[in-house]
Amino acid sequence: RVMACRIWLLCSLFVPGLVLSGALCLCLVVLLWGVRLWLQQRKNQLASTRKDGKHQLVVAFFHPYCNAGGGGERVLWCAIRALQKKYKDAIYVVYTGDKDVTGEQIVESAFRRFNIKLTHPVKFVFLEKRYLVEASLYPHFTLLGQSLGSVFLGWEALMKCVPDVYIDSMGYAFTLPLFKYLGGCRVGCYVHYPTISTDMLSMVRSQNARFNNAAFITRNPLLSKLKLVYYYLFAFVYGLVGSRSDVIMVNSSWTLNHILSLWRAGACTSVVYPPCDVQTFLDIPLHEEKSTTEYSIVSLGQFRPEKDHPLQIRAFAKFLEKTAVGQQSLPKLILIGGCRNQQDEQRVNRLKKLCEELGVDKKVEFKVNIPFEELKQYLADAIIGLHTMWNEHFGIGIVECMAAGTIILAHNSGGPKLDIVVPYEGHITGFLAENEDDYFETMAQILSLSPEKRLEIRQNARRSVNRFADQEFEGAFLLSVEPLFK
Repeated sequence: RVMACRIWLLCSLFVPGLVLSGALCLCLVVLLWGVRLWLQQRKNQLASTRKDGKHQLVVAFFHPYCNAGGGGERVLWCAIRALQKKYKDAIYVVYTGDKDVTGEQIVESAFRRFNIKLTHPVKFVFLEKRYLVEASLYPHFTLLGQSLGSVFLGWEALMKCVPDVYIDSMGYAFTLPLFKYLGGCRVGCYVHYPTISTDMLSMVRSQNARFNNAAFITRNPLLSKLKLVYYYLFAFVYGLVGSRSDVIMVNSSWTLNHILSLWRAGACTSVVYPPCDVQTFLDIPLHEEKSTTEYSIVSLGQFRPEKDHPLQIRAFAKFLEKTAVGQQSLPKLILIGGCRNQQDEQRVNRLKKLCEELGVDKKVEFKVNIPFEELKQYLADAIIGLHTMWNEHFGIGIVECMAAGTIILAHNSGGPKLDIVVPYEGHITGFLAENEDDYFETMAQILSLSPEKRLEIRQNARRSVNRFADQEFEGAFLLSVEPLFK
């Protein structure tokens, strides 16, 4: 009898609860539909018309750090340039959080750093809440915090400009449903690096310490299990929001494998290799080395934690320590990259301190946010191009180093392993390494080669990079985004 009473009580609560839940869901749907109608009305009021009276298409790119000067920004400007050539009558908008500069300065910076000149003006929508996607704001649950922050930042962007076509070019997948369902936009994305990957899940499962997996978590089995559950839940939601995109472009075979695994949207996913200004670097004369040449090793990449610059410095220090001074002088290491914010600048200061601790500060130089012509000169003078990021999604800097005539030494993972530092017509194009000892030994190996052998490798590498040229990107990009413009 007691059991029967309990069942009756549960049933009596279940029905009202079900009705209440249904009512709340209905209210939410009505509210969201109302917001969508209001945004569409707002869009129609602000819409521009062409000379023939037809609606002028608005194409918006979500790129909060469009003035950062990295490979992702090169993709942005090349994509806009390609679209401007084909869809000349459209209005192009960039959502950015770079409030400390003007739109004219951003465009000038793109030309100065990347040698990219746009054919038509671009409208910039400056966002006030970019701090919501800063990793420093979320010391714990960083992935979740940044992703939720991007939704609020996306809402600010949507309130300021409702486009017809929305392209996330920086990896904020959580904004895609916002623009698709509330903004009524056709949405696409270019994925440089999945926010979470199956490799990250494996890393936590195996309790390996990395820049995004703290040592105190790897040492604690319970914390590792909890983090693994968090990662799996996040990966599930990430797959849901990402699969809402009408067009998905990825930058490498490595990224493709992970996005297909997480988003499960193969029908609308394609590989579009990022644009590399290979011709500008191929124009650099490839001279034979002279015995009096002072060797230099150049690293090219933004000063971000995942680039693992400390590994470069430690491997270089070990190389200097274990290499006897012979007939030629020891090389110097030149670290070239962009700083996006104060955190990056602090990172550079810590790297300089590491150089002092290892006693190599006289042999290591830092070149931050340098002009394009100066960058070319450093690459032209270098023997080795160094890159140490684990699971680099692609590696535009690697391609540029190879095109400039350096012998590349990259990490044996990700895009470098699968797409770039691969044999060309059966001939070697560069070298791969995985840890500090690998890097130092390979540095020594490269510098021990005869100048003739090094020249052969440099020539092979140069011939192999034409498939990453700007023209190849433009063709593949325009073909991929075509469904968004129908």
